Amino acid sequence: MKLKNVIRSAREWFENTPERALDQAYRAALMIKAIEEEHFHGHHVSAEYCDYRESAIVDLQAEVQKCLKQAKIRLSEFKSSRSFFRLSETQNDYFQDQSELSDEKQAIIIEKLNFIDEVISVYDRSWQTKNSTAVSVVQVPQKNTTQSGQEIVTYAQNGREEKLIPTGTLNPALVNSETSPNVSTVTDKTGVLPRSILRTFRRIKQEIDPKSAEAEEEVIKKFRKSRSKTAISIKFLLILIIVPLLTHQISKAFLISPIVDKIWVEENPQIIFLNGDYEEEAFTELHLYKENLEFKKIIGILPEITTEEIEEKVKEKAVEIADHYRYRGSDAIENVFADLCSLIAFGWVIYISKREILVLKSFLDEIIYGLSDSAKAFLIILFTDIFVGYHSPHGWEIILEGVSLHFGIPESREFNYLFIATFPVILDTVLKYWIFRYLNRISPSAVATYRNMNE
Repeated sequence: MKLKNVIRSAREWFENTPERALDQAYRAALMIKAIEEEHFHGHHVSAEYCDYRESAIVDLQAEVQKCLKQAKIRLSEFKSSRSFFRLSETQNDYFQDQSELSDEKQAIIIEKLNFIDEVISVYDRSWQTKNSTAVSVVQVPQKNTTQSGQEIVTYAQNGREEKLIPTGTLNPALVNSETSPNVSTVTDKTGVLPRSILRTFRRIKQEIDPKSAEAEEEVIKKFRKSRSKTAISIKFLLILIIVPLLTHQISKAFLISPIVDKIWVEENPQIIFLNGDYEEEAFTELHLYKENLEFKKIIGILPEITTEEIEEKVKEKAVEIADHYRYRGSDAIENVFADLCSLIAFGWVIYISKREILVLKSFLDEIIYGLSDSAKAFLIILFTDIFVGYHSPHGWEIILEGVSLHFGIPESREFNYLFIATFPVILDTVLKYWIFRYLNRISPSAVATYRNMNE
């Protein structure tokens, strides 16, 4: 049986390879898009569209290159795995059910592929243009001589030739464009005016250009798409919260409560306390009430009350306490079944809302990856200090006490101490592993900011 479960798990993992690879490539493309929106006003990563220093631009370009590499690898994995499944279908009907995708899922896959290809193609074109003008170190030199007697070394690579004057014969900065058209000087790199001023004039020109109507339509289209995504995500979040709550209240009031009251209260009136803690609390409350009456009689507040009247009042109080704790016991039992109904309703909403889940995931990715590095570090520190920090044991005690009261479970101090001693440590370890394994790869600058703030 265990071997069968292992084989089934391996088969499911293998069947989910295309979807998993596509999701990873899509997340990498979203990371690149978030960097563009945050630092380069929606343009590709280039010094022309920002005012950052060279070191910051190099760091962002390195991060984009890492995401591009991951997206290309995962995209290749997606294509190869899909091709393997199609090939297997001709010989074996094992993956027949897996290959029959619904139109909705196929549309989502096509949308993701278009988005990934769009992001990758932009950088392939831009960086390929830059590399076409660069001189490679690993090239085959060929010596030629000009009419003036100067010796020129010609480098041939990928079908193009580039000319350089050998060192010692002529200063490379003084080479004219006729002999070496691809050599860039320091003046060409910096320019007479700062690039930020030139970018400002270029942006003003684009804004007053009559052809900017197309850009305005594109901006409006993106805004409408973003607004639609935000509306769907917020609506789905509200549904995830409201549906389980309404299910809990309605099922408890109209279905579970009458059944539990009939079985717990009417048919078993001798059962008063659900657990020992309720019984101990009830006896303590009754004892305090009796002592309070006797104390008031002694000090003269109730001088005319007799012992028989005290016993009668104590008896009435005992009946009241018994009804109260019988109700608490039935309410705890009702909470168990009502929570099960809420969990079923929550799972049903998740099952029928696969498209909304994808939209919500994309919406949350844009929000999280769109945050600045300091905001990401702030949220991580806030989460860790609340749940795994120095004062977190007091919060966990309150949570455990509330859970025990909600379900009518007797509180155990040994279990509370064991839980507080182990679970926050496990949570802290998982969080540190996530920071080291994923966040450090996705946003190393956020990790550096987090470490600086934490110190």
